Amino acid sequence: MHPVLPFCAALLLGAGAVGVPDAAELKRLQTQYAPVDLTVDLARFPESERKALARMVQAGRLMDGIFLRQSWAASPSLLLQLAGDETALGRARLRFFLVNRGPWDRLEHNRPFLPGVPAKPGAANFYPAGVTREELSAWQASLPAEERARAAGFYTVIRRGPEGKLLAVPYSQEYQGALAEAAALLREAAAFTTQPTLKAFLAERADAFLSNDYYASDVAWMELDASIEPTIGPYEVYEDDWFNAKAAFESFVTVRDEAASAQLARFGAELQSLENALPLEERFKNPKLGALAPIRVVNSLFSSGDGNHGVQTAAYNLPNDERVIQEKGSKRVMLKNVQEAKYQKTLLPIARVVLVPADQQRVGFDAFFAEILMHELMHGLGPHSLHVAGRSSTVREQLQDSYSPLEEAKADISGLWALQQLVDRGVVERSMQRTMYATFLASAFRTVRFGLADAHGKGIALQINWLLDAGALRVGTDGRFSVVTDRVQEAVRSLTAEILAIQAAGDAARARALLARMGVVRPEVQRIVDRLKGVPVDIAPRFPTAERLAAEFP
Repeated sequence: MHPVLPFCAALLLGAGAVGVPDAAELKRLQTQYAPVDLTVDLARFPESERKALARMVQAGRLMDGIFLRQSWAASPSLLLQLAGDETALGRARLRFFLVNRGPWDRLEHNRPFLPGVPAKPGAANFYPAGVTREELSAWQASLPAEERARAAGFYTVIRRGPEGKLLAVPYSQEYQGALAEAAALLREAAAFTTQPTLKAFLAERADAFLSNDYYASDVAWMELDASIEPTIGPYEVYEDDWFNAKAAFESFVTVRDEAASAQLARFGAELQSLENALPLEERFKNPKLGALAPIRVVNSLFSSGDGNHGVQTAAYNLPNDERVIQEKGSKRVMLKNVQEAKYQKTLLPIARVVLVPADQQRVGFDAFFAEILMHELMHGLGPHSLHVAGRSSTVREQLQDSYSPLEEAKADISGLWALQQLVDRGVVERSMQRTMYATFLASAFRTVRFGLADAHGKGIALQINWLLDAGALRVGTDGRFSVVTDRVQEAVRSLTAEILAIQAAGDAARARALLARMGVVRPEVQRIVDRLKGVPVDIAPRFPTAERLAAEFP
């Protein structure tokens, strides 16, 4: 018998445990996520491409199971237990488990919502039970350079061998069964599609699932130029709270919006000039960014794994492999139908509560869309590779647990700085300046509701507090917020400079101190957040187009 099964079964016996949400409370928690159907018109796609899409969705579903294993060893067995509970409480627990992809409420600082569940492990299931961070660090430091890179890399888990010694196990071995099945499905999809670059990516990613070498498939993904834009594999490192080192599996199956992608292509041409203008010492700037910086506007028809839990991804900037970023750049993918749903269901209602009436009139979707785009663009700018103590390193490696919230804050605030730069240069219409700061402020309150356990939530708390201290935001007697127009630009620039300086120095102590001091929810912020209880925090996507594809091509 699997060792976690008795534990999971015992969890569900404590229906009346103190502090554990009952069915009514779980139903209330569920209302924090507004249900939205994400549909995509596939009328222009021939049967071959629809078949390819169906296989990509099937492969994507396998990412859910891998992600559950990565987040906590007991999650897959616990899911089976919940699926067998036909009571009203059991159904409510199952629904909320699926929203969070686990037994912790991600909006409430990862509070367990099932009886007997421990605190969410910072190590997730990437490292052995009982190991300490100090033991891991000492072990890694003792390894030869090549082995150390593999042990600290994106695509291995750390386990104990038969004699108790630590060892790095490649993902291709740890998740062998699911990855072999996913690889076979991607190869089928590659055989169906007639689009050469899509065919190449699918084949390369299938190979990567089995070889554990993702470089060639990341390059193929950067070069992908097709009507279908899939992202599938291990990417983001948020789930690894210890080192922000281990990549979690996810998938996005999307269709490109050709007209919107063409409109935004000009932004990619501005990246080098924005890098050159960063408020950062010249020696830390990259004089030659990667040659490729594609921007894709897409509509999502399916997502899974790390790409579909709790708060939904509105855009992403990948890959995270520094080698690919240095050589090829990175790709920004904008999920347009997801952003539209978030804007209607959350941002507009938040603005009506949080902002003074004059600033409510300055909130617009174009600014919301542009700010998300600039956030993703700025992930690729600024310090990435470092030289520390005589060896090559990265900002991610140096900042460890502080990396993700600080990087998200950098992308937000430097994105706002960069958007102002583009307005000043005439790349973006001057009218954007009227809406961008009020929209950013409303969106900040949207994000801070994600909770401080979320890297984006902690990063935005830092930004709100910095802008408050700089006098760039004002709190009225009624508790509502407004933008102080003659102070906001300098406050945005100064925080951008502070974060970039910390990253350039790889100064983990300074990063932790800044986040400890400023990455908090102050009383004036909490008071207005408390007024938002009736407004959904985010959306809960449903995928009817993917379901129709599954029925058409089983």
